Amino acid sequence: MKSIIASMFAAAGLMVAGGAVAAEMPALAKKHNCTACHAIDKKVVGPSWEDVAKKYKGDAKAEANLLTKVSKGGSGVWGTMPMPANDAAGTKQDDMKELVKFIMSLAK
Repeated sequence: MKSIIASMFAAAGLMVAGGAVAAEMPALAKKHNCTACHAIDKKVVGPSWEDVAKKYKGDAKAEANLLTKVSKGGSGVWGTMPMPANDAAGTKQDDMKELVKFIMSLAK
């Protein structure tokens, strides 16, 4: 009986630890309303950021291409819903670069 209880506590501890290291949506994503269409781990309107990171993992041009996609928008990569342009003029480029780096860090 003690081993069952100990196993349950160990499993609960692992679940808590796993939740503690899970990535959280960056404040910049909330500030720029990325959360209206994206989540880290599940499809919303657009793809999950984990799926984006997996798709482009190992691509040396991924960050530059994603920055262009976020800035200018586009469609056809993840379905029929277009990604709207977010900053074609370039005033938010530093924020977008930081978000793209975060997205790519999710590649597993």
